[in-house]
Amino acid sequence: MAIAVEPADIDALGHVNNVVYLRWVQDIAIAHWQAAASAADKAKLLWIVVRHEIDYKQPARLGDGILARTWVGAATRIKFERHTELRRASDGVLLAKALTVWCPIDAVTGKLANVSPEVRAVFSTSKEAK
Repeated sequence: MAIAVEPADIDALGHVNNVVYLRWVQDIAIAHWQAAASAADKAKLLWIVVRHEIDYKQPARLGDGILARTWVGAATRIKFERHTELRRASDGVLLAKALTVWCPIDAVTGKLANVSPEVRAVFSTSKEAK
């Protein structure tokens, strides 16, 4: 996903604020869910974050183009890992990388939800619930 650094993204130090990187991590995760999940699954499931781990490597600045890349990782019964990299488009330099743990919840009840084998196959590297 391509992202343009906007003036509102810049903090008092003259670079992209840490919170903005976190927003981009969430934005690409949501975009992946919207693009890859079936309409039925999108109607049944919502996802909440239970943990973010982010490493900031280099600053991004106003005018930079950012390329965000995400991929799924391991999962247990109710915790799903997602990895994200944010790179400067002009030179490919890694700006930040994140590991986020997401938990599926039922869209109606708001309670923890088990996912179908189809969702697990697309949104994790795990083949079975643990």
